[in-house]
Amino acid sequence: MSKMAAKPAHEIPSAGSESKRKTMNITVLAGGPGAERDVSIQSGRAVAEALSRRGHRVTISDISPDDLSALEHPADFVFIALHGQFGEDGTLQAELDRRGLPYVGCGAQASRIAMDKVLAKRAFEEAGVPTPKYVVIEQENDLAALSDFPVPAVVKPAASGSSVDTSIARDREALQTKARHLFRQDGRALIEAYIVGPELTVGILGGMALPVCEIRTRREFYDYHAKYVDENTQYLFDLELSPDLVERVQVVALQAFRALGCEVFSRVDVMIDRETQRPYVLEINTIPGFTSHSLVPKAAARVGIEFDELCERLVEMSLRCRRG
Repeated sequence: MSKMAAKPAHEIPSAGSESKRKTMNITVLAGGPGAERDVSIQSGRAVAEALSRRGHRVTISDISPDDLSALEHPADFVFIALHGQFGEDGTLQAELDRRGLPYVGCGAQASRIAMDKVLAKRAFEEAGVPTPKYVVIEQENDLAALSDFPVPAVVKPAASGSSVDTSIARDREALQTKARHLFRQDGRALIEAYIVGPELTVGILGGMALPVCEIRTRREFYDYHAKYVDENTQYLFDLELSPDLVERVQVVALQAFRALGCEVFSRVDVMIDRETQRPYVLEINTIPGFTSHSLVPKAAARVGIEFDELCERLVEMSLRCRRG
């Protein structure tokens, strides 16, 4: 059983001392227009309560592309707790840059690339980061490329989070049907090789890979229900993997983080091919969840960073990043 601690690229910056900490006006943005709105509200409330306990003056606000009034509230910092469309795809980050408001996490460009799974995969390939074989359906004629694509295969939106509208096609007929439906619904569909083996996730914090977590679910795969509803989903840090493999997973996660130009923190999802023991990066979440089921807070706690401190560290690290 591996209980290997995360191997840091460098030490995580610590939060300021009690005497030096500055009380700030912080706006927490939660809700938004995306399919993950309910989860975002849960994340936002948890972050707002944590930062309030740390002594900051916190306002939690909803926001949408048509209503940016939350950004008019005087704030020293904006903590984005939005998932998916608008909040995680670089749109909001670009608006905050335009207004000169410092915010949590990755910048606009990295957020845009990470949210677009096709752009992210191409960036992974250019950087030599292993990622599953894939096909992009961008026009009706592209469906012909699926005639010899291996099944089972994963069918997913090109730009969405929390496994919304993701499914597994177990045979060729299902692959064609699911891919066509998703393409006609979204305008693009990503078809990805199905990797059989453990599903892992790696939180990245301040340039350091946090302890690797294995996700086990009784459902067909780690879908939206398994992420946020099912109390039977297991999150395991005492892994039945070799220390060498755990370290390789952390290394490729950091490579993926850097390949997309990510900053401050993210969560990298990885599959292990059971036969070859090779890790494959699936995607990067630039604003991972902050709910009771969320994995970055769980991983941070394994190295002694409790939730309230984690939220404040993200604020401080992001401020240094935006100023730098």
